[in-house]
Amino acid sequence: MADVLTAEAVEQELSGLAGWSGDPTGISRSVELASFPAAVAVVDRVAVTAEEIDHHPDIDIRWRTVTFRCVTHSAGGVTHRDFDLARRIDEIVRSAR
Repeated sequence: MADVLTAEAVEQELSGLAGWSGDPTGISRSVELASFPAAVAVVDRVAVTAEEIDHHPDIDIRWRTVTFRCVTHSAGGVTHRDFDLARRIDEIVRSAR
């Protein structure tokens, strides 16, 4: 099982990720896409990636705005796996804009 990161480690990792915030209980980012179909397409691509790495974010979609929340539920908090997933989400979002 992955180790839960300390508050300091989470803060340090967050400093390298634009738009993400959080603490050891979870990290999140909201993004606004050009349209509802564009938002759904991003969610679809994130879903494929999440399946590939077997680590799944909580996803909330409201019209063009998508919020991603990452936490390693089995560990009870944020681990390095969450930051790896966050970076992959960022790549997908960048390529959609």
